[in-house]
Amino acid sequence: MPTAHSSLLPLLLILLPICGALFTVLFGWVKVRNAREINTLVILAVQLYGTLRLALLVFNGRVVHCLGNAICIDGLSALMVILVNALVFLVALYSVRYMQHEAAAGVISDGRLTLYYSLLLLFTGTMNWTVTTNHLVMLYVAMEASTLATALLVAFYRNRPSLEAGFKYVLLVVVGMTFALFGVVLMFSAAYPHLGSAGLLISEVGRIAAVIPKNIALLAIAFLTVGFATKAGLVPFHAWLPDAHSEAPAPISALLSGLIIKLGAYALTRTVTIFAPTYHAIVVFIAILSTLSMVVGIVMALAQDDLKRMLAFSSVSQISYVFEGLGLGTYLGIYGGLFHLVNHTIIKALLFLSVGALMYATQGRRRISELAGVGKRMPITAFSFIVGALAISGLPPMNGFASKFTLFLAIGEVGLYWALALSLFTGLLTLACLMRAAYLVFWQAGDNGTVHTVKKAPWPMSVAMLVLAGLCLLIGLYPNLLYPILHQATTAVLAIWSVGQ
Repeated sequence: MPTAHSSLLPLLLILLPICGALFTVLFGWVKVRNAREINTLVILAVQLYGTLRLALLVFNGRVVHCLGNAICIDGLSALMVILVNALVFLVALYSVRYMQHEAAAGVISDGRLTLYYSLLLLFTGTMNWTVTTNHLVMLYVAMEASTLATALLVAFYRNRPSLEAGFKYVLLVVVGMTFALFGVVLMFSAAYPHLGSAGLLISEVGRIAAVIPKNIALLAIAFLTVGFATKAGLVPFHAWLPDAHSEAPAPISALLSGLIIKLGAYALTRTVTIFAPTYHAIVVFIAILSTLSMVVGIVMALAQDDLKRMLAFSSVSQISYVFEGLGLGTYLGIYGGLFHLVNHTIIKALLFLSVGALMYATQGRRRISELAGVGKRMPITAFSFIVGALAISGLPPMNGFASKFTLFLAIGEVGLYWALALSLFTGLLTLACLMRAAYLVFWQAGDNGTVHTVKKAPWPMSVAMLVLAGLCLLIGLYPNLLYPILHQATTAVLAIWSVGQ
């Protein structure tokens, strides 16, 4: 059994980047070369160090509490804070040269870089708050705070398409999350006679499943699913996702696909999934929603000529695998869902950063039809994109194969063979979609005038891509490296259920 441990470290992981964002705004216009970039990277490096120290405590059998029980770090939260802080650090490193290039090209003013890095730090703080809070209402508030920080980054270019994408993102996600708030209110109102105010604590919410009347429970689950599926971008709640991913700066697109849509899956795990052992209809409902989303998403991706929109629709498809696994309510399903959550974070960030490198090298071009032959001049970018394409398609020896195979076993274990067949079919379409794009951009011979003006991505961008590509290969070859972390995250979810049984 994990032992309780009190620490202020989780609170610091929330406050440090938020205070860093304010510091960047107040002092970001100081005329010192790369001051804001260095400031951001130092803060994020300290964040990452603190995250690793916190994770070590958790993985050594502790559950870390802060402010009483308001903030709680178990195995699942530890996994999420590692993903958040590690990926944001890599994206910030990548952003140094990418955003300087955007300023030099006149796409943005130099002064707006200060806003960019302050928003990046604010985004980090809200993400850490979301995945560490132990209070259902605060979970809703933190997710909405992350929505606002993200919307400003989506609309960062301040042109008509980006402003429209940012407005659409805020409108749809806020409306969707309002349904989630209704679900929280229903859960608490039904749980209060049994648990009192403790009915709002995520660590205690497992007791609710057996005592909530069925009609209230199912209505609350429906509201919560709508809210979290909107945040994650599942069909039919996905209308914001293609525009937001394609109009945001490339580093932010990596965060949108790598982290933001994962908040929906995380919140689903903390709330809806705990009812799966009690109501089998939930398993079937989430399986139907997920398979519909994964098929529609990849079919839409196949029709795209814009690389960023193609990857955006692919994210609609791939996050559905995560939802499908988590919705099964079994150890293998949750393990596979979290495994694919980790892998998708790495893979999709790699793919978006690779597209960003292509845009950097070709004056913003991102249409497949405009990029024939470019890959021959960009070997690191070509290697990174192809590794990501193979990994997201679920081919060995990449990491995507290991997590998808685990999910297929979990789906077969509960007898949802129709969902298994559609998941396999989606995998084949994903392979066709991504490898078609890789062939046309990196292997196809051609010269449309773009090739001669291509310049290679600078080393900070190349380092970020190579680190992610290396992780795809390393986890694919040695999937057991993640077993202790994923096992502890899975058992943390199951431990909440056992409270009420």
